[in-house]
Amino acid sequence: MKPILMTAAALLSTISLAAPIPAQAENSASVQRLLETRECFGCNLTGANLKGAHLIGADLRNANLKGANLENANLEGADLEGANLEGANLTAVFASGTSFNNTNLTDANLSDAQLYNAQADGAVMVGANVNGADGFDIQLGIGGEE
Repeated sequence: MKPILMTAAALLSTISLAAPIPAQAENSASVQRLLETRECFGCNLTGANLKGAHLIGADLRNANLKGANLENANLEGADLEGANLEGANLTAVFASGTSFNNTNLTDANLSDAQLYNAQADGAVMVGANVNGADGFDIQLGIGGEE
């Protein structure tokens, strides 16, 4: 009887490993849609690998990019307003004219990023790493009233 149980356990383990996890399948479809259309309003891109992606003018408003890898991505003119980039890797991104308004950048890695004419009004940047980042004409709102 033990050999039958062991065979059944091995078979079930193999089947469960081969079955796609719905969240990952949804994430993969969202990544493909983003890369094809540059539109992914409110998408779930948690942990997505977008390293080196050309996301010029992409609509990523309210997208969940928690833990995503955007290293060396081109975010020129992208709209990330309200997006969750908590813990995301934004190392060496090119973000010219990019909107990070009301974005969660908690613990995000923005080291060596190029932030030119970017907007970050209302962004949360607690623990964000900006070592080596280069930027000018950044619109950054820090509390208080205008």
